[in-house]
Amino acid sequence: MSAAAKRVLVKEKLAPEGIEYLKEQGFEVDTGLDWTPDEFLARVGDYDALIIRSATKVTAEVIEAATNLKVVGRAGVGVDNVDVEAATKRGIIVVNAPASNVLSAAEHTIAMIMACARNIPQAHSALKEGRWDRAKYSGVELAGKTLGIVGLGRIGFLVAERARGLKMRVVAYDPFVPAERFHELALERADTVEAIYAEADFITIHLPKNSKTLGFVSDEAFAAMKGGVRVVNVARGGIVDEAALAQALESGKVAAAAIDVWPVEPTTDDILLQYDQVVSTPHLGASTKEAQLRAGTQVAEQVALALKGQFAPNAVNVPLVLGEEADELMPYLSVCELLGKLTVQIADGPVDTFEITYEGVISRYDTRILTLSVLSGLLANVVEGEVNFVNVTSIAEERGIVVKENRQPAAVDFLNLITVTTRDRSGELSVSGTTLGPKHKPRLVKVYRQDVDIEPAEHMAFLRYDDVPGMIGKIGTKLGALGINIAQMSVGRTVVDRKAVMGLTLDTPISEDDLQSLIADAGLHDARRVNL
Repeated sequence: MSAAAKRVLVKEKLAPEGIEYLKEQGFEVDTGLDWTPDEFLARVGDYDALIIRSATKVTAEVIEAATNLKVVGRAGVGVDNVDVEAATKRGIIVVNAPASNVLSAAEHTIAMIMACARNIPQAHSALKEGRWDRAKYSGVELAGKTLGIVGLGRIGFLVAERARGLKMRVVAYDPFVPAERFHELALERADTVEAIYAEADFITIHLPKNSKTLGFVSDEAFAAMKGGVRVVNVARGGIVDEAALAQALESGKVAAAAIDVWPVEPTTDDILLQYDQVVSTPHLGASTKEAQLRAGTQVAEQVALALKGQFAPNAVNVPLVLGEEADELMPYLSVCELLGKLTVQIADGPVDTFEITYEGVISRYDTRILTLSVLSGLLANVVEGEVNFVNVTSIAEERGIVVKENRQPAAVDFLNLITVTTRDRSGELSVSGTTLGPKHKPRLVKVYRQDVDIEPAEHMAFLRYDDVPGMIGKIGTKLGALGINIAQMSVGRTVVDRKAVMGLTLDTPISEDDLQSLIADAGLHDARRVNL
C-alpha cells in the first residue's frame, strides 16, 4: 500500500463488497466497529473518509477533530446523525446511498400496513402463549380503503404502487411535487395534509427528519383524522409525536399503529411499546440482505468519487440533481471544469469576474451544479488545499470572484453550448465547449472568441498570430525541433482582421522557455501553454 494512499475509516458494519471496492480503488481501509467514543474522537483525524450507518453521531465536535476528513459516507438514506452544516463549513462532502433501501422500506411499509390491519403479530404472540383469541384479533380488509401517503418521495411512490395492487385508493400529499407529476404517476393529489387526515383509513408517513418535520403528526393532526384510522411510520423516529399518538390510541381515535422507527434507538421501554394495538419493529425498514449490499456498495462508490475529486451524485450538501435533470446536466460537468481551467490559464493576468452562458436544452434546468464545476476548474490550481463542490462557493467569495449565469433556450450550432467570458488585461476573453456523441466527449469549440474544434487533452497550447501563408509550417517545424509532437491541431480565423488562433494538443508538455522560443521564431503575437 502506498504511503500516499488515502485512508478510509469504516465505523459500522458494512457489506464486504463495499470494503473490497474501496481497496480495489487504492484506498487504505480500517474498521473501527469496537472503538469507544473517546477512541473514535482521538483517531478520526487520521482519516480522509468516514463511513457510518445510523448509530454513529458525526457531531460538530467530531468534525472539528477530523482535521483530514474530506468526505462522510452514510450507508443508508437519512443523514440526521451527521451535522451537515458543520461539515459544509469545513468543506467536507456528505454522501449517502438514497436508493439503497427504498424497495426494502416500501415493502416493510406494506407489511406493517397489513400487520396492523389484521393484528398478525398480536395474534401470533397470543397463540404462542396458549391463547386462541380468534374473536379478539378480528381485522379489516385493505381493498377499497383509502391510504393517505404523506411525503411522495421514492419510498412513498413505491408504497403507492403496491397499495394500488391491493386495490386500495391512494391519495398523496407532498407540496414539493408538482401536480403534473401526480398526473404522470396516476395518483390522487391532496392539496393539504388536512385533506389526507380527513379521508384516509390508513396513513403512512414518508418525510425526512428535520426541524420542520419533528413532531409533524401532532395532537392537532390526530384531531383532524377519521375515527378508527391506522397510522404507520417507517420514516424517522420523532416525526410522529409519540405522546400525541399514545393519547389518540387511548381515546380510540387511532385504532392501530405500526412503528418501525423511534426517537431514541435502540429502545425497549418506549411509551408506545405498552399498547397491544401497536405493531412494533426495531428499525427493520432497511434490514434486508439486498438493501445492505446496495447500501455498502453505493456508499463506497460515492466515497471513492469524492476522494478522487470527482462529482459524487449523492452528495447531500451540494445542489441536488435528479431524474431528467441529471440525464441532461451530468454529461456537461467535465467540460465545465475544463472551461474553468482553460480560462485562467490563457488569461492575460488575474481575472475575477465571469459570465457563464448556457445555451440549448440545458438552459431549461437548474444549472447551479454546472456553475460549481466551472468554479472548481477556475480555482483548481489557484488555491492551496482541497477544492470541491461543497467549499468552492465560499472559496470564490473569499477571493472576491463574481459569477453571473445567463441562459438562452436555443443554441445556434450545437444542441448545448457553454461559454465562459471574462476580461483580462487584453480585453474580453471567452471560451466555449460542448460534448459530442453518445458518450458525451468534451469538445472545445471557441477560444479567444475564435471558432476551433478540438478535443481537450492533458497538454495543450493556444497560439495567436497573423493569418498569413506559412505559419502552420513554421509552428510545426519549430515544435519538431523542440522534440514536441503534435497530436491534434485546430485553427480558427477571422476574415476581417486576418487574425488566427491555433489550438494544439501535445504528447508532452511544453516548457515556458520553449514557448517563448516558439513565439519568437514563428512570429506569434502570443501563446499560452495549458495543462488540463
